[in-house]
Amino acid sequence: MATEGPAVRRVQVAEHPRLLKLKEMFNSKFGSVPKFYVRAPGRVNIIGEHIDYCGYSVLPMAVEQDMLIAVEPVKTHVLQLANTNPLYPDFSTSANNIQIDKTKPLWHNYFLCGFKGIQEHFGLSDLSGMNCLVDGNIPPSSGLSSSSALVCCAGLVTLTVLGMNLSKVELAEICTKSEHYIGTEGGGMDQSISFLAEEGTAKLIEFSPLRATDVKLPSGAVFVIANSCVEMNKAATSHFNIRVMECRLAAKLLAKHKCLPWEEVLRLEEVQAKLGFSLEEMLLITEDALHSEPYSPEEICRCLGISLQELKTQILSPNTHDVLTFKLYKRAKHVYSEAARVLQFKKICEEAPDNTVQLLGELMNQSHVSCRDMYECSCPELDQLVDICRKFGAQGSRLTGAGWGGCTVSIVPADKLSSFLANVHEAYYQRSNQSLVPEKQSLFATKPGGGALVFLED
Repeated sequence: MATEGPAVRRVQVAEHPRLLKLKEMFNSKFGSVPKFYVRAPGRVNIIGEHIDYCGYSVLPMAVEQDMLIAVEPVKTHVLQLANTNPLYPDFSTSANNIQIDKTKPLWHNYFLCGFKGIQEHFGLSDLSGMNCLVDGNIPPSSGLSSSSALVCCAGLVTLTVLGMNLSKVELAEICTKSEHYIGTEGGGMDQSISFLAEEGTAKLIEFSPLRATDVKLPSGAVFVIANSCVEMNKAATSHFNIRVMECRLAAKLLAKHKCLPWEEVLRLEEVQAKLGFSLEEMLLITEDALHSEPYSPEEICRCLGISLQELKTQILSPNTHDVLTFKLYKRAKHVYSEAARVLQFKKICEEAPDNTVQLLGELMNQSHVSCRDMYECSCPELDQLVDICRKFGAQGSRLTGAGWGGCTVSIVPADKLSSFLANVHEAYYQRSNQSLVPEKQSLFATKPGGGALVFLED
């Protein structure tokens, strides 16, 4: 239940090789043993890309890959963070003076986001420290939400050390807000599924208020994740935040066009809600109200009757102040059409017609075209990988996550799975891209996993 806190599970560490290895590494690092362990999963978004921060429902599922942290509370006020991956250097800081540098998306800053979010929620100022060893097996910058999983894991670690209680929904909302400390203006899908996921089911995640509904995926198909091996870090580039601002500006211009109080509107969903129109009607209004050519900041100011200074200080985020063009029409078209596809996807899963897999595949294909052409968040490698997946038996394939790199997700009939995996592996990883680093090559079937947990050693 979403109203409950994350589960606490007692385990025999010796029976879990990964926990045991983490315990041994923790001991050699800190000279002591962990008091408890926390895991938070990554996710794959099946459909509903770049629409959570516009207020619309999304349809993800948790994957088995996760962030796992071994934790020992200490009497000092020092927070000591270490990572099992030598690429991520150790970090220590005072638990009562958390500074998060937005200019550098270093791994430990994501931990600090979760820590600070819980600290601020409870208004705490005198926190004791802890020793933490992090072990992640979600490929970084792959669109499977490794960074949000670390924020969620750190939030749950901090909550557990404090001996406090929060529901999964409250944790998801706090971690969504606190990830903004790193400079990414994200929605809330990643944190919500990390806490609200349940084994065996995907979830329709709705916002304002946050809630999750089970979506039973078809039994005759498998979802396969393929990594393009192009890395994209949301916090390191401005692509993501520019899209967030384009959607915000589109919402304001649509609201102004319809004589709504545009100043208070932030999301495209709010315009629809205030008008009481369908998504199809919103697409028609977009055609009517916005031109397809990009808007300059000056034109936006003229439309809204504000100065350039007001645009920068009251509407745009700091890292989008210097953007010269905003593609409002294309972004709004993507958001309203993608929001409709999510609802269609859920409806097809519920009604389960004979051609369910084909219908779901068509929606995923439409989603990719919209992400590529209207939202412009694909890249040549993702487009190539999507084409290869479709060629070898996927009924549908699309980029998943923020895009500009990362992974694709494909719906594959179960009886074609083994030939699909072999053919895609050869066509993309061996033939087309011989320079790929082997450990980044991930191609795997996945099924819906469970959400964040606390492990106590028996």
